[in-house]
Amino acid sequence: MDKRKTAIFAGTFDPITKGHIDIIKRGLKIYDKIIIAIPVSSHKRNMFTLEDRIGFIEKSTQKLKNVEIRIFNNLLVEFAQENNISNIIRGIRDPKDFEYEQKLDYANKSLLKDIETVFLISKPKHIFVSSSLVRELIQFKGKFEHLVSKRIIKEINKLI
Repeated sequence: MDKRKTAIFAGTFDPITKGHIDIIKRGLKIYDKIIIAIPVSSHKRNMFTLEDRIGFIEKSTQKLKNVEIRIFNNLLVEFAQENNISNIIRGIRDPKDFEYEQKLDYANKSLLKDIETVFLISKPKHIFVSSSLVRELIQFKGKFEHLVSKRIIKEINKLI
């Protein structure tokens, strides 16, 4: 695998949102391939199972070429090193996201000096969109359909 032509987009994607999909599409303009990497264990309490989230991602990205989904159970930099990938993409919605992601980037570089993170600024229409918001809307029976791919709305509704 060519280190320069593949990037990792990591997250729990609980669930994947239109903001995530936009970052993936824009990432594909920079890289030949995007690997969507989902950690098996996370400090977050997920609403949806790993299998459900993978299904949501598959349906949401089915028309995109060169997108692959993988799970990992170690540090992201170890996953990157094991797969000979030196690029990570991250979406940034606001200054708080940037501060958090910048610290992660510094930590990653302290572990793997050749790792590079490319920050993609969210489009204005996606700045407020997050998986946390979608989960909260779902929990309180709010309208969430405009924040996720049309391809997964039925599946989400079956699970809630």
